[in-house]
This record gives sequence, structure tokens and C-alpha cells, in this order.
Amino acid sequence: LHNEGNYILSLSQLCRWLATEAEELGVEIYPGFAASEVLLMDDDASNGKGSVKGIATRDVGIAKDGTPKSTFERGVELHARQTLFAEGARGSCSEFLMDHFGLRNGVQTQTYGLGIKEVWQVPDEVFQKGLVQHTLGFPLQSSPMDDVFGGTFLYHQEPNLVLAGLVVGLDYKNPYLNPYKEFQKWKSHPEVRKHFEGGTCIAYGARVLNEGGFHAIPKVTFPGGALVGCAAGFLNAVKIKGSHTALKSGMLAAEAVFEGLKEDQEHEPVVETGELSESYIPKEMTSYTKKLEDSWVYDELYQVRNCHQAFSKWGVGGGLIYTGLATHITKGKEPWTLEHNIRDADCTGKADKFEEKEYPAPDGKLTFDLLTNLQRSGTYHEDDQPAHLRIKPELADIPKHTSLQVFAGPEQRFCPAAVYEYVDNEGSEDPKKKLVINAQNCVHCKCCSIKMPDEYINWTVPEGGGGPQYQVM
Repeated sequence: LHNEGNYILSLSQLCRWLATEAEELGVEIYPGFAASEVLLMDDDASNGKGSVKGIATRDVGIAKDGTPKSTFERGVELHARQTLFAEGARGSCSEFLMDHFGLRNGVQTQTYGLGIKEVWQVPDEVFQKGLVQHTLGFPLQSSPMDDVFGGTFLYHQEPNLVLAGLVVGLDYKNPYLNPYKEFQKWKSHPEVRKHFEGGTCIAYGARVLNEGGFHAIPKVTFPGGALVGCAAGFLNAVKIKGSHTALKSGMLAAEAVFEGLKEDQEHEPVVETGELSESYIPKEMTSYTKKLEDSWVYDELYQVRNCHQAFSKWGVGGGLIYTGLATHITKGKEPWTLEHNIRDADCTGKADKFEEKEYPAPDGKLTFDLLTNLQRSGTYHEDDQPAHLRIKPELADIPKHTSLQVFAGPEQRFCPAAVYEYVDNEGSEDPKKKLVINAQNCVHCKCCSIKMPDEYINWTVPEGGGGPQYQVM
């Protein structure tokens, strides 16, 4: 967690700046278009699974009932010799690729954390340029034996912003735990609340992040493309940082693709023909894997390869001791590998084994109710469109007979956007409550696709442009 020499900045602002730099170099960027489908070629690559020839964007102008509206437009197919997937953690196209090509065979199960964040404007007398604060303990842990993995961060960013958030590992057991309310509770601590004195909360958001580390990295290449950044899972969970490794992986993938395409003498460059040759069969740029293995990215992740697993195995106290030894002495060279092969969804315990947690009521000044904060995310979705959060048909009984009855409906608590709620089944003789999905609230954190009992939700992309409108997150 040593941060000397690092920069405190807004990732959304950095991405917008990088976009303008790329466009000046001739890169075409299509904001407002969501990649909804991976396009495969009908060839014999990868044992008959075909090779990737690009992506298709989602159709727009479709009503809730599935019929085309007057604004209907068919999605666009984008073909390429190589397609690099940089969707972030739990991207829908990336998950399809990992399943289709078996990219996760032989590696540990990926585990995730949910990060919840606010941005505040504070007075000059409160602002402390460059301050970085990380905490462990309150409110997630009260003793060294607690098994909830997580902590908080607080950064002071120029000119007068405080960026504050909480990350909780989604392998927690208590179904009554509410990550959003834990975050609000944390802000009430005297050593934390002083950073917000006289300030105004101006932004709110949430996103999952990969925490499986080195042993959960999948095979990153396949015929016609590769996974980069958090789509593959290069976050360093000990540092709680992954932007640096994501950027580096993108650079290495670009180098590998450039070198591979330069060596291809069989086909004319697409820049000259404007289209792919009908005889073109995409190659697998395996040199990207070698570049990653030889880079500081793998070295950094290898040094902490067993740390998150140690927290899962021995709780906070044991995890801290092990992480201290690994980061200062062994640096990943332990002659053993700690295993973690349980999905986060399967870690949730039955409600009758836990007591319901009570949280203080929000005061509207320092702490806020969820729907008030949700407005600060700027999230928006066209109302008249099919829900992008879909119950998997084969798991349709889970929200009807299992989630609420066995686990007390944890989706009502872990979702940081109040998307899921169980309501009375009015007008029906069925006494059971029914699940309502408020998809328009979604901030695209992807938590529901991970923590739902038996992962019963399939997260798909909504119409392009829908979702949170982050400006300073």
C-alpha cells in the first residue's frame, strides 16, 4: 500500500483524455454502442470451436415486449483480424469467450470484490493534497477471527475532491450483510467523517473487481483475439489497484498483435483493402502470453499469489500475517499454492445461521439512503426496452423458492443500486413474495451475476449509452 510517487486521479477523466489522444492518432471510437455478441467464424480453429472475427452491437429500438419500435435499428457487425476484449471485470463477452474456448480450464475460480465509492467536494481547510488513507477493521471486521475480506480507501485529489470507498470481498457468508450500508456506517467514524466536514457529495458509483489474483488468470489468447485488463483479471488485491496492470496488458497485447500482423504476408493489409479477405483465418497471438509472463505484471502478481487465498482460509488475522510474510520475505516463492475453488455465490450461508444486521438510519448530510445516492450516479436506461438483467431459464425456480426462503433474499442487500426487491404478490392467491427487477436502476457493477444464489442472473448489455454517466469517478 505504499503510494509515494503515485498519482491520484479520476479514471473516468483519464479515459476521456486517452480517447481524445487516440482519436488524434486516427483511432475510431464508437461511444454509445454496446458490444453484445461475439462473432465466430465457421472454421476448424480451436478444435472446431471456430475463431473470433469480431463483435456485433446490440439492436436498438426494441420495445419491452420484443417488438420493433419506430426507432428500430439493427446492430452493426464489426469485423477485425484481431479483437481485444477490455470489458473490465465480469464482462459479458469475455465470460462467453472463457466458457466457449475453455480459457479457465486448469486455473482457480475467480473471486470478486464489490467496490462502492463516493466523490465529495470539500472546503480548502479540509482538503489535504495527496493524502492517501487505507483502513481495515471497522465496520467489516471486529476481531482477527472475522472472515469478511475487505477494507476502505480515501484519497484527496486536486483541486478539492475527496474520493472515498469501501471494498468487500463477495465471498462473505452472512446474507444479511449490506455493503452499501457498511460503507455509510464507515463514514460515521470520527477519524473518517472529519474528511467530509462542510463538504458536498457530488458522485456515487459501484463496480466489481477481480480478487482471485495470479492463480485465477485464465488463458488470455484464442484464435482471433485476446483478453486484456480486468477482463482477464490482473488486479493486485493487496494494493487494491489494477489500472496500472490493465494498461500494461493492453500495451503488451497491442505489441503482440502488431508484430503478428506485420509477419502475415499472405493477406493484403485491411487498411488498404477496407475489408477482410474471405480466405482469412484469424491467428492466435500467443506471443502476448509470453510478453505478459516476462513483464513486471506477472512478477507483481506472483509475489502476492497466495494472499487473498490466505484471507479466505484463515480469516483477517491469518490473512494479514501471511500477507506480511509474502510481501516482505517470501515474495511468492513459497513452495506451496493455496487453493480457492469456490464461487462467491456458493459462499453465502443460510439465513437461519445468522442474525439480521441493523444499521443506523441515514442523516441526509453525511450518510444517505441508497436511492438518493443513486441519482448521483447519473444512471439512465430507456424504459421501453427488454430488461438487460435476465433470469436464466434453467434457474427460474431459484428466486421463486430458494433465494428468499433459504438466504433471506441477499440480492436486496448486496445490490448497490436497489435493482432487486421482493414484493407482495398482489392479485394472486400465492402467498409467496415475488421478485421485481428494477433494471433501470442498474449501475453496471455486475455484482448480481456473481453473488446471486447459484448465479441465477444473466447480465447482458442494455441499449448502447444506457447505464451510469460517471464524470469524476
